[in-house]
Amino acid sequence: MLNIVLFGPPGAGKGTQSQKLIDKYNLIHLSTGDLLRSEIAAGTELGLEAKSLMDNGLLVPDAVVIGMIANKVKENKHATGFIFDGFPRTVPQAQGLDKLLQDHGTEISCMIALKVDDEELTKRLLLRGQTSGRPDDQNEALIRKRVQEYNDKTTPVADYYAGQGKFCAVDGIGDIEEIFQALCDQIDSLKEKQQK
Repeated sequence: MLNIVLFGPPGAGKGTQSQKLIDKYNLIHLSTGDLLRSEIAAGTELGLEAKSLMDNGLLVPDAVVIGMIANKVKENKHATGFIFDGFPRTVPQAQGLDKLLQDHGTEISCMIALKVDDEELTKRLLLRGQTSGRPDDQNEALIRKRVQEYNDKTTPVADYYAGQGKFCAVDGIGDIEEIFQALCDQIDSLKEKQQK
């Protein structure tokens, strides 16, 4: 099973690249935002718990998010693999995800980070803000804060996977197809190693 954590700051191109990877490798996309919305819409127990917390301005705890991911993994036992988008964001989440996947007889294959410098990210997000309608993409100070927050909180997660020998970085600046090819090269070499 091919399980990839696609990592990168806001504006790094994760959305674009994850869709291309899903199509090429027949992976199931696990976005925590999408999962939360679908569990809430379905009125599941976890969804109701998450909605109640969110309605009160609270963050959804790791246990609830991991429970939602567990449901998705159970539903897709015969999948060729998963691509995790926006999760894990902290080391405890990464540890929880490892435990969950272990319980299902699989593991994270690798974490691939799209590397883009802060200035380029700011430029991209301001540009996206002109068409996305998202207020958080239109305020440069807010963008810089989001990028800093990402750098502060997620660097330990990259270190966690690096400690397991499962971290690689791909340059996220350049032509979309070139970046996609670099991602595919990493994944293909990983698949070759898994088959040996």
